[in-house]
Amino acid sequence: MGILSAMNVGCDGLKVHGMRLDISSKNIANLDTPNYVRKIPLVVSTDRSSFLSVMNQMKESTFGAGTLPYASGSVAMAGVVEDPTLGDKIYKPGHPDADENGYIRSSNVDPLVEITDAIMAQRAYEASLAIITMSKSMADKAATIGS
Repeated sequence: MGILSAMNVGCDGLKVHGMRLDISSKNIANLDTPNYVRKIPLVVSTDRSSFLSVMNQMKESTFGAGTLPYASGSVAMAGVVEDPTLGDKIYKPGHPDADENGYIRSSNVDPLVEITDAIMAQRAYEASLAIITMSKSMADKAATIGS
């Protein structure tokens, strides 16, 4: 994998995990909004190779020749889905969102789950930023060696 490819992987990670943070923050902001349905980001790998193939490459090439296997891939946002679990029914007959029986649904957002998701997204964002920083440092060192 080249330096620019590594930077592209880091940039893709920044975009995807930044969107994850946005979705978590929107979910937390709507914690007390009646009838709000929690949004779940779908993050997928763009890598085409399986774990088994990577392990076989490492077994054959890394331990034999001392080189790392060539791997490519990144992450991408596949979309956002709504959480199918229902919020609790609350009896509020005067509420504008109440049904014909006077009930509203509370939000199905669990604050502990959302905070955990936000922390994981933040750490993944920081890891993506570290990839870009290390790639930049490697490019600087390569330019210094070449001159």
